Amino acid sequence: MYGFGIGKILMVLFVIILLFGGRKLPELGAGIGKAIKNFKKESKGFVDAIRQKSD
Repeated sequence: MYGFGIGKILMVLFVIILLFGGRKLPELGAGIGKAIKNFKKESKGFVDAIRQKSD
């Protein structure tokens, strides 16, 4: 129902390029990558803390 085909992905990429411009895309990608890395690190720490508390 909400599948992402190649057409939808290309459309989203086109809109992102229009909004941010080609020069800002590397900065945007780096920021998203750092955010994902921090989120994974913090969520792992949260899960570890809960597991320690339950032991």
